[in-house]
Amino acid sequence: MNELQIIAGCKEQKRETQKLLYEKYARMMYSICLRYSSDADSAQDLLQDGFIKVFANIDSFQDRGSFEGWLKRIFINLALENLRKKKAIIQTSDDVQNLPDVVDDSTEEDQMYKISENELLKMIQDLPRGYSTVFNLYAIEDYSHKEIANMLGVSEGTSRSQYVRARQILQEKVKRYVKERS
Repeated sequence: MNELQIIAGCKEQKRETQKLLYEKYARMMYSICLRYSSDADSAQDLLQDGFIKVFANIDSFQDRGSFEGWLKRIFINLALENLRKKKAIIQTSDDVQNLPDVVDDSTEEDQMYKISENELLKMIQDLPRGYSTVFNLYAIEDYSHKEIANMLGVSEGTSRSQYVRARQILQEKVKRYVKERS
C-alpha cells in the first residue's frame, strides 16, 4: 500500500491504515519527540499525543507538499506547546553581540565521530531547555532564526544567542567527553 492509499484510508478512519501510518512514521516522529523531551517516557507520551492529533486532523492534509513535512510540523508544534505549558522554553534573552566568538576547532569534526548518536542526543537534552529547543529547531529541523522567533514568541536575537550558547556548551561537552575517553 502506498502513502497516498494509507492517507486516504486514515481519512476514512480505517484502523488498518492508521496502524500502517503509525508503523511507517513512529520511529522518525519518536526521535523528534525525544529531542524536545527530558526523557523517554515524556517522548513516548508526546508520540502518542501526536498521532492522536494526526488522526484527528488528517483531513486537513491537502496532498500539497510533503506528508512527512506535515507530520513533522505537527510533532514539533506539539512538543513546543508542551514546553510552553511547562514554561520551559527560553530562560534568558541574552544579546548575541555580548557573546564570545565560537571557537572553531579543526579537530571538532573528528571528535564528533567518536560520539554515538545517543550520547550526543543526551548532551543536547542536558542543555538548558531554551538552548536545546533552539538548537534542535535551527541545527536539526533547519528552521531560520526568524521562523524560530515567531514559533517561540521571542526576538531573532534571542534565538541566535540561545543557539550560540548551545553550541558553545556542546563544544565543551564534546571536548570533555573525548578527553575523558582518550
